[in-house]
Amino acid sequence: MLTPRQKLLALLTLCLTLLAPVPAQAAAAVPVAARNPVVFVHGYNADPGVWGSLREDLRADGYADSELFSFGYDTHQSVNEVLSGRLAAYVDEVRRQTGAARVDIVGHSFGSLVSRWYVKYGGGTATVDHWVSLAGPNHGTSTAWACALWDQACRDMTPGSYVVKNLAAGDETPGAVKYATFWSDCDEVVNPDSSVPLSGALNTPVGCLKHNDLLGDDATSAGVRAFLRS
Repeated sequence: MLTPRQKLLALLTLCLTLLAPVPAQAAAAVPVAARNPVVFVHGYNADPGVWGSLREDLRADGYADSELFSFGYDTHQSVNEVLSGRLAAYVDEVRRQTGAARVDIVGHSFGSLVSRWYVKYGGGTATVDHWVSLAGPNHGTSTAWACALWDQACRDMTPGSYVVKNLAAGDETPGAVKYATFWSDCDEVVNPDSSVPLSGALNTPVGCLKHNDLLGDDATSAGVRAFLRS
């Protein structure tokens, strides 16, 4: 049997328990939006080093180096017979490394044709989320005739080539991929300038910039990064 003192202590304990504040429910964790790894595809006679400025801007946006990949390749080979297949294998390796279902691709110049062929004919509609072309000769460029006699890649870039015609056939921007192009009206390499924009893509004029200047232009970089966030 409880003593009066024990009864009083039990009553006080009960009162303190009832009056204790209810712990606030922990705030639900805000899910972090999935971000695709980015695969850069450089242009003719170039190398992965051309992406230094854009890589730096993406790192400033929060990308880790482990999310940024540069495809290096011999730019004197065929788009459809060799290079797009090698890009496909590279993308598959990136997906294995990162666990990502899809990647974003940013191509410059000739790299636009290589990556477009992969997307359209190499299964890329299932593995690419955003596709970006900086100054890509998407409908061919007359300047490629200067080296077409001895170089397969140059022949692929000429207006009316097998590659250009097949990429333009039917839907220029197939699948659920989001497409964007950035083009200059002072491009000394892509002629005509109107070769870059694609039907069904977000086509952005960048003003009067030289062909390679799109790689380091702040406004172009901002446009690319905003598109990748879309």
